[in-house]
Amino acid sequence: MADMKTASAQSATTRVKAEIAADDLSAQVVALREDLARLSESVVALGHGAKTAVADEASVMTERLRERIREEPIFALAVTAGVAYLFGLMSRR
Repeated sequence: MADMKTASAQSATTRVKAEIAADDLSAQVVALREDLARLSESVVALGHGAKTAVADEASVMTERLRERIREEPIFALAVTAGVAYLFGLMSRR
């Protein structure tokens, strides 16, 4: 009889420990989901920042190229003709 009470007490203790572990695991899962949500928001913000930086740099480079072409139109025409000639040579193969 004493063995049954001891086994029952151990079973109850084990059940309580399992419930505590399950609650702890649930709390960790919730915390992990919150962390992932914050991380995804950070990645999106970083992506937008990088996109803005690249777009700004591209517009600056485009404007520099336009100014260079206005300053030296003959050189720009020669470079364009050279590049077209090289593409023509490569397309024949």
